[in-house]
Amino acid sequence: QVQLVESGGGLVQAGGSLRLSCAASGSIFRIEGMGWYRQAPGKQRELVALITSGGTTNYADSVKGRFTISRDNAKNTVYLQMNSLKPEDTAVYYCNFVKVKAYSWSNRQYDYWGQGTQVTVSS
Repeated sequence: QVQLVESGGGLVQAGGSLRLSCAASGSIFRIEGMGWYRQAPGKQRELVALITSGGTTNYADSVKGRFTISRDNAKNTVYLQMNSLKPEDTAVYYCNFVKVKAYSWSNRQYDYWGQGTQVTVSS
């Protein structure tokens, strides 16, 4: 069983920075995609950023130029560096790992979600 553990959330003033981390534990051979999503109160969960196993990234328009996603495959960890934070970035942030393969000989792949970490940006 794979578990994702997030860290790095908190309270920050507008214009500040935070760095989120999400580490996976368990039997893992390969992770195709890693991503971050967020959900603000009363709103639907939305994509923030994605990174593929090949390093291709994709960002929501609202965070382009301010957020950077990266991954460390040796540590099965994804990061989200958030700069120039705005009050509208306030949300619970969730990491998502897709097409996780436990063993080289297995064709089974699964998706996993982290438990969420709160990011609050004060004005």
